[in-house]
Amino acid sequence: MNEFDKALKTGRRLTRNATSAANTALSGGEMLQAASDVIAARMQIMAAGMADPGKLDLTEMSLMTSEKVEALSESASAMSKTFGDIGGRLGASAMTEANLASRAATAIAAAPTPAAAMQAQYAYAVGWWGRATGQMLTLNTQLLKGQADAMRPIHRTAVANAKRLKK
Repeated sequence: MNEFDKALKTGRRLTRNATSAANTALSGGEMLQAASDVIAARMQIMAAGMADPGKLDLTEMSLMTSEKVEALSESASAMSKTFGDIGGRLGASAMTEANLASRAATAIAAAPTPAAAMQAQYAYAVGWWGRATGQMLTLNTQLLKGQADAMRPIHRTAVANAKRLKK
């Protein structure tokens, strides 16, 4: 793959990341609006129950806790998976980089001339920069996906409740 192809590939990944971040932000706004609607509806249900205890909707009141626990548990599970995946990737990258650094040190030490030593050092530094940039882009991609995955169950529950309580 030549440098132009790499730049195109990176540009596509950046575009996907920007789209993912924008979609997650929109989803977050929708979730906040739905949560506001749910809170307002449930406050009315509680007020009606306080005015006349016979009208208290116990089913709805019990959902207030059970749905939150379920959605937050699913969200925490998604976050845990994301962080585990990231940790595995970072660990593997660190091992790979240590191996490459060791090879570079050997090449620098074995260089027949100072110019060859500088060339080996330069080659490692340029390679490291490219690898670090790629790893940061991958990490950013994983974090954006993790954010969306963690928000999804909370969003789904809030939006479903808002629709149900509007009836």
